[in-house]
Amino acid sequence: MGTDIPKQFLTLNGKPVLMHTIQAFYHSSLKPEIILVLNIDFHSYWEQLCEEHQFDIPHTLVKGGIQRFHSVKNALNYIKGKAIVAVHDAVRPLVSDKLITESFLEAGLKGNAVCAVQANDSVRRLVGVSTESINRDDVFLVQTPQTFEIGILKKAYRQPYRVAFTDDASVVERAGIEIHLIPGEKRNLKITFPEDILTAQFFLKRNGE
Repeated sequence: MGTDIPKQFLTLNGKPVLMHTIQAFYHSSLKPEIILVLNIDFHSYWEQLCEEHQFDIPHTLVKGGIQRFHSVKNALNYIKGKAIVAVHDAVRPLVSDKLITESFLEAGLKGNAVCAVQANDSVRRLVGVSTESINRDDVFLVQTPQTFEIGILKKAYRQPYRVAFTDDASVVERAGIEIHLIPGEKRNLKITFPEDILTAQFFLKRNGE
């Protein structure tokens, strides 16, 4: 993003992106308990932002780890008893109530539910120094939330960290569990580039938010 602060703290429609993301889950039909994992160096900054924006949605603040893997593992230590757990990117503020609800319900039925959308564009794969075309109907772009029965997730996160663990689905799959995909949403974008803020503003304005 070329900014001095992490992108979850960038302003979107007058408040940090992260606040929009938390609100999406808090105002969803299932109203899950919220655990927020942040780098310890930004805990005070987050608390200051909450005070400035009078942001009082209940949530548990947890220290982040070196990698995403370690951050999720830290959060799992705070969850006791039976649960369905949705892990979500802080910078996906446009996730809908429908997608959140479906994610939890499907994970409850099948043990896990990972949101994904099919590729629109033609796709090529690098093979050595050349490339080859692959069928885009076989390519899925994975999103969050990625939702799991707590026992499955905790067992998977007892594995040693691997560089190949890019998301929760890859961790769970490595533990021998088949991943169940559910349809994601095109508007559930991950804010990565400056133009993504403008796109998010458009969607929020269109929804009257």
